[in-house]
Amino acid sequence: MPADTTSADDAAAPARSPAAPPRRRRWLRTTLVTLVVLALLGGGGAVAAWWYARDIGADIVRIEAFDQVPQEERPVREEVAANAMNLLILGSDTRDPGSTGGSRADTIILMHVPADRSGAQLVSIPRDTWIHVPSSADGRYGDTDAKINAAYAWGGAPLMVQTVENYTGVRIDHVVMVDFAGFKDIVDALDGVEIDVEEAFTSTHSLNPDSIRRFEAGPQTMDGAAALDYARERYAFADGDFARIRHQQQVIRAIIDKASSGGILTNPGRLNAFLRATADAVAVDDTLNIVGVATDLRHLRSGNLSFYTSPTSGTGMRGDQSVVLPDTARAEAFYDAVRRDDTAAIAATGTAAG
Repeated sequence: MPADTTSADDAAAPARSPAAPPRRRRWLRTTLVTLVVLALLGGGGAVAAWWYARDIGADIVRIEAFDQVPQEERPVREEVAANAMNLLILGSDTRDPGSTGGSRADTIILMHVPADRSGAQLVSIPRDTWIHVPSSADGRYGDTDAKINAAYAWGGAPLMVQTVENYTGVRIDHVVMVDFAGFKDIVDALDGVEIDVEEAFTSTHSLNPDSIRRFEAGPQTMDGAAALDYARERYAFADGDFARIRHQQQVIRAIIDKASSGGILTNPGRLNAFLRATADAVAVDDTLNIVGVATDLRHLRSGNLSFYTSPTSGTGMRGDQSVVLPDTARAEAFYDAVRRDDTAAIAATGTAAG
């Protein structure tokens, strides 16, 4: 059974679209590209790099992600994890033919950066995961079981933060969102990315004029439009959103590999084009210190990233909705390891992606 035949908008009537910040009306369902920018900017170590980071940072839209989150209900950070960092990466695809309403969060990634900054663990939470969504700040929506991405439709980034924190027990430090319109430009600024397609398939909701794009199996270079089609397709696969999660993670790795390669880092023109495209495509919470996080993440490369999928027990039906069922016991052990910043336990209890 496909994992996501019904959108959160179908599950969340009447859904409302939270007010979007200026120039940010469409949110892409991918990726970690903003963290690539921060890592690259942090690698210079010179005054010029610091000023450039400030300049790039000034172009990134800020959002209020924590202002409506009840502070008394937020998880308490474990003392052993005091210096770890957790980022919530959100995005949605309003071009998705399954979309029947306003803003949605089709991609939900919890990124844990350990205190020793030795790497990072990225946990994809399927958008149709059936959990309890708290009440929205205005009291009009929520306080019910629903697909997790209904939280964004009902209460924007703050309710999504609250929902993820309540489910995982992990305290979120920062929120990153990625804009649909800018994703293609980011990949094109890299002159494409290398992707090994696991099996041939046809996308019927492509950016091509006829909405069709055929992907052959095997390694290939994808431009921005092809990478976007690859990362957003789910209807072509029996396991639906789980296949899409795998492909999103592939694209994240490919972007980081390409962006951190010598050809980009040593070419000022291409590096500037990539950074400017990324700055235009992302929004971050208003507490995120661009230069500080850049310094923290300057060593990150795809080789020290680990990808997981939030523990599930498969798919099922809730009323007329096809949903993803969380594996409560496994999820509790897994997220406890994240809370304690225990990377060995994360690896032992997590469901590795791919």
